[in-house]
Parts: sequence; structure tokens; C-alpha cells
Amino acid sequence: MTLDIRKILEGWAYAPDSVTARTITGDDGREKVQLRLDLGVLQMDVEGRPDGRQIEGARSWLDLHQQRQREHDAANPDGVPYLLGTEDCSELMREGVQYYHRYICFWQLERYELCARDTNRNLDLFRFVRNHARYDRDKVQFDQWRPYVTMMHTRAVATPLVELDQWEAAIGAIDAGIRGVETFLADYGQQEQSERMGELVFLKRWRKELQRKIAPDSDDEDGDDDPVAQLKADLDKAIEEERYEDAAQLRDELDRLENPPPPTGHGGPQ
Repeated sequence: MTLDIRKILEGWAYAPDSVTARTITGDDGREKVQLRLDLGVLQMDVEGRPDGRQIEGARSWLDLHQQRQREHDAANPDGVPYLLGTEDCSELMREGVQYYHRYICFWQLERYELCARDTNRNLDLFRFVRNHARYDRDKVQFDQWRPYVTMMHTRAVATPLVELDQWEAAIGAIDAGIRGVETFLADYGQQEQSERMGELVFLKRWRKELQRKIAPDSDDEDGDDDPVAQLKADLDKAIEEERYEDAAQLRDELDRLENPPPPTGHGGPQ
């Protein structure tokens, strides 16, 4: 038996600008999802923890801590609340990254139900850490990804509804996502940043597009306040005036609003 993985990678090129994923049947007969990386491949189980492990009999670190928290609260109804230390948060973070890798594969593979499941799971993770982490720095390290995961969850829920022409149900899902991102901004007193929050801009523009399909003759009352439309106008003007450095910056900002990337960080649970 060879340990060389070259044969696995032959004919499956790495694409640095996109997610390259596929599903296979593992030696155990169960479906696996694989993510192509520049130096190899990640293989993940479709069910449970992506690495297939159990943690002390629980499906995941999150499930284990939730179980411990319930037991603690039952035994100490008026006592000190259940608290996560920094080492606990580190374990949960590493686990959250596994689910991130898997749900971006599901999104690329158009396995929307599974993408929605895993994004919802990471949103539960953020909520649990927010409620139980001992230190604020640990809470923020998780919660900074809440807008991005909220957006991805919304896309995973609403996209199949759009494909079925269920416009009102899709808009309802998008509205829930918009409220989720706005709640995040309110939690941190950052409501004035709403026009620069790429995830929120993306969801609001998507909602307008669907609303036009339902009522194509309706007036777009917020059209003048669309930051993407304004950026496009500014970009056209910069190009016309040959301000190419400004144009490059505007193009980057436009791309960020139209295609919000995951937050930058070192191994955070996006």
C-alpha cells in the first residue's frame, strides 16, 4: 500500500480563485466530501463532525459543552453560570473551522440543505460562546464571523426557494438574514456602518431583485441610497477622468460589497 496521494490528485487541478470540491464514496461505503487544496486535499464526513470523530461520546465539542451546561444549570439553578475557558474556546474554534470547510464545499456543490445545516450549526456555536465564554476577547473572536455566516445561511435557505419560484418564501428568508446582520450591528453599537457591511448590502440588493420579480412595476424607493449603485457611478467617473488608482480602489470596494468575502483571520470559525 502506498501513502503517496499523487494518484488521488491526478486530473483534479487546484483552482486558487474558487472552491474546488467533489463527493466520493469512502471505503466505509459512506459519502465523503473532498476539498482540493494547493498542496493536497481535505476529506470530510458528510454527517457529524467533518473529521468523523466523537468527543467523549458526543457528536462534537459543541454538543459536549451544551450537555455539560445543561447538567451544570440543573445542578446549580442559583449558582455560578457555566463558563468556557480559553482552552475550551480554542477547541471549539478548531472544530468550527472544520464545519466552515465543509459548508463552503456544500455551497459549491449546490447541496444547499447541507450548507444550511452547517451554517446554522456554526451560528449556534457563536451564540453558545457569546453566552458562556469567560472572557470577552474569546466571544469577539467567534462573533466577528456572525454576519458572514448569517449571509451564507440565508443564501443556502433562500436559493432553492428562488429556484422553485417561491419568491415570497425566499424574501421571508432574506428578511430573516437581514435582521440577523442588523442585530449584530446593534449588539456592537455599529448601526452607522450598515452601508459598508458587505453582507447586509448583498442581502438587501438580493431582496430588491426578488421584489422586482413579484412586482416589476413597483417603485424602488431606496434606489438612490444603494451604495453599490453609487460606487458604480463613482467608478465610471474615475475611469472617465483617468484616475486609475482611485478606480482600482473603487473596484475593490465594489467587489467587496457585491461578493462579501469571509473575514480575514487566523483559523477562525467562519
